[in-house]
Amino acid sequence: MQGKRWDVLIVKGGVVLPGGVEKVDLGIKDGLIVDVAPDLPEGDAGQVLSAEGKHVFAGVVDAHVHLNEPGLGSWEGFATGTAALAAGGCTTFIDMPLNGLPPTVSLAALELKLHAARQSGAYVDYALWGGLVPGNAGDLEALAEAGVVGFKAFMSSPGDTGDGCFRHVDEAGLFEGMEEISALRGILALHAESEPIVAALAARKLAAGEMSMRDYLDARPPRAELEAVKLALDLAWRTGCKLHFVHISTAEAIDVIGEAKRSGLDVTAETCPHYLAFTDEDVVRIGAGAKCSPPIRSAAEREALWRRLSYGAIDWIASDHSPCPPEMKYVKNGNAFAAWGGILGAQSTLEAVLTEGYVKRGIPLHQLSRLLSAAPAERFGLGGVKGRIEAGLDADLAIVDMAAPYLLSADQLHYRHAHSAYIGYPFGCQVEMTLLRGAVIYKKRAGTGKGELIGGASGRWLLPGRRSIG
Repeated sequence: MQGKRWDVLIVKGGVVLPGGVEKVDLGIKDGLIVDVAPDLPEGDAGQVLSAEGKHVFAGVVDAHVHLNEPGLGSWEGFATGTAALAAGGCTTFIDMPLNGLPPTVSLAALELKLHAARQSGAYVDYALWGGLVPGNAGDLEALAEAGVVGFKAFMSSPGDTGDGCFRHVDEAGLFEGMEEISALRGILALHAESEPIVAALAARKLAAGEMSMRDYLDARPPRAELEAVKLALDLAWRTGCKLHFVHISTAEAIDVIGEAKRSGLDVTAETCPHYLAFTDEDVVRIGAGAKCSPPIRSAAEREALWRRLSYGAIDWIASDHSPCPPEMKYVKNGNAFAAWGGILGAQSTLEAVLTEGYVKRGIPLHQLSRLLSAAPAERFGLGGVKGRIEAGLDADLAIVDMAAPYLLSADQLHYRHAHSAYIGYPFGCQVEMTLLRGAVIYKKRAGTGKGELIGGASGRWLLPGRRSIG
């Protein structure tokens, strides 16, 4: 390839640019997009990839992924989790701090997380969240200086993964942490459900022997989310802390967050594909595979979220991939409350959003791409490197066949444990190929419905405002 203008040239595709879809070619050199123009000469490229009949998207930037190393790699580690992300067209993710042992709540724990990532290998690039838990306000500055993108806290109990597991913060701890994060000019991401409300309702249900999946859904009502959002916004006004709300499940909470944003508060909110694809009736039908918190809501609530997404009230979409071994999803003795809450969805995010958003509802592809890629990259200091198809940015791309419907089967999954609420889901499109910094890392095998990872694990750790440090 010496002397060639481009290492890779992608031709004849419908390229999803920030302003719309255009028939242009993409010239890639040294891992970067260097040319975006029609009819680039194929003879000037070392490798030519045809995207004819396909759409080329910026690689997904998934800001909410739970991988379980160190300590719980038997649930999901960097190797399998990032293989699934690559198969879903994701090229960058931000790992949440809680489901490892130890959780990422100190500098020493961060170093263990990085060691695990490098030992296991990652197929895609990654950044890391730090955590805010009771008693670690003094650790936040060191985590910020080491390069975490922000801090995550729970306003309700996240569940028990063993000794030293992640704990939720009460109002006093939240205020203390927000004061410190504000002083560091950081961002706090919040799981917003009121612990007093959900704990009381769950206790009442269990005492009455009401333990079905419907009972679980009823024990985490929309008002628990709304009350937590309102409390957090009040504390943010008092402390000046920048906020991000993860996995918002109700339109009313989005509206309250929007009011605060318009009033001048620095706040963003994400929702998740499962809130946009499923309903509470699906949860009852599927069972614990679709159990999460906040829970999936009604069909009316789903459509209300789509309306807000269509006019820009939701900032981005993230998977909240939360894996576990299948036996933790069994409902034993009829007690749905005891089954692990979390959806394996990292591989399906792009396809689910395109199916529900574009194929079914006609939302423009460039608008959906921004929600999946550019918006989270910009919020967390990666926007000068990731998230858009633009000269000078990393050549992180997903080539998607928008006219290839299929039903997802377990043998197509790349997770450590092949279970997911999306098995049997009728997708309206397929990721055909994923490129990380110009190199093909995933490719669908023609005629099989299955895909394979290409090459070794070349993912790098990303720092806000910098390209990578390996």
